[in-house]
Amino acid sequence: MSGTMLAIIGGSGLTRLTNLEVTGRRVVRTPYGDPSGSLLIGRIANREVVFLARHGYGHTIPPHQVNYRANIWALRELRASQVVSVASVGGIRADLGPGTLAVPHQLIDYTWGRMSTFHDTIDVPVVHIDFTEPYDPLLRAAILAAAAQAGEPIVDGAVYAATQGPRLETAAEIDRLERDGADVVGMTGMPEAALARELGMPYAAIAVVANAAAGRGESRSGVQFAPIEQVLQQAVGRVKRIVERFCA
Repeated sequence: MSGTMLAIIGGSGLTRLTNLEVTGRRVVRTPYGDPSGSLLIGRIANREVVFLARHGYGHTIPPHQVNYRANIWALRELRASQVVSVASVGGIRADLGPGTLAVPHQLIDYTWGRMSTFHDTIDVPVVHIDFTEPYDPLLRAAILAAAAQAGEPIVDGAVYAATQGPRLETAAEIDRLERDGADVVGMTGMPEAALARELGMPYAAIAVVANAAAGRGESRSGVQFAPIEQVLQQAVGRVKRIVERFCA
């Protein structure tokens, strides 16, 4: 495997990467159990790529039950050198409406009970990672540059709030997240980002705003699910164009 392989983790709306020229499929066993599914290996433009659907290829694994450790470990086993996460989110900040793409620069973790480290056995030394900047700055810059080259508008910077799920948040919880400084809310950003950091894999995310968060905009009296699929389909098409430029 090439040492420059790019890993793409697809979230809601991206269980297939249609512009991936698939050359193989790998089932990877890890010390932490099975990943969300088999890993698709192929090429996009000039880049070797491995793709994994975070929620399984039938979108059957809820956020709190994703085996994040197995997923990240499996990508490292295939020698992926960078990880780009694509994740659907709710928009908290007023300018981050449905269909907006953003590249988060910070996150706040509200999840609990998830297996969040590779270093949790009592017979090994404690490992602390520096997580001041949870997303790799160079990888973020490369995504933003690819979006500019593709002519796709994208927001530079957002604070991602990672909540437990699988339920959506209450309006009061969104008010709290906003007071905490969060701009978007999702359910899969952690511990994925921290696990990638533990294994020394540069990690960045493309957040796809699927809907206004609870109590905001058109979700003021409730989140309407019907429009979300269409929003995601259109936005994911833009994500694929950005990924193509990134790989060129």
